[in-house]
Amino acid sequence: MVEGSALRRGMVIKHEGELCIITDYQHVKPGKGPAYNQVAMKSLKSGRLLRQRFRSSDNVEQVYLDTRPMQFLYSDETHFHFMDQTDYETIAIDADVVGDARHYITEGMLIDVGMHQGSAVTISLPTSVVLEIAQTDPGIKGDTVSAATKPARTVTGLVVQVPLFVNTGERIKVDTRTGQYLGRD
Repeated sequence: MVEGSALRRGMVIKHEGELCIITDYQHVKPGKGPAYNQVAMKSLKSGRLLRQRFRSSDNVEQVYLDTRPMQFLYSDETHFHFMDQTDYETIAIDADVVGDARHYITEGMLIDVGMHQGSAVTISLPTSVVLEIAQTDPGIKGDTVSAATKPARTVTGLVVQVPLFVNTGERIKVDTRTGQYLGRD
């Protein structure tokens, strides 16, 4: 059990019988009354977003996940297939669990997968990944100075705003937290 004031982003808790991951929190100290944490969390089962207030006197059950390194193999319409790096067993993870991370995962990439009671519930991406540009407007000589950007679609389907000098086929570094262009690789 953990106190309501100790809740932080990324923690997995059991709330009303469901596993939830905390996506955001804010410590609030009103002028009148006790302080509390305003917590935004996502249900790992249903995917719905919840908001809840926790006082420091509230006890919340924290859930510890078994984190395993896995290699992404391929995806089909409904599942993403990974190979566990410890026992080389292949597992299929539902596309809903992968969520928006699908835009940052490339074949052969190593990812930490959080397991709870034998099923995958979370995916932890690195802070930045290198992706290849599949389609963008051609760059023009001399466009290296301006701060103007253009949309570029990566091989994973992610659309990123890139500088005008970036061309199709180039590899770029993208921040997985914000989806922003960081530079060329």
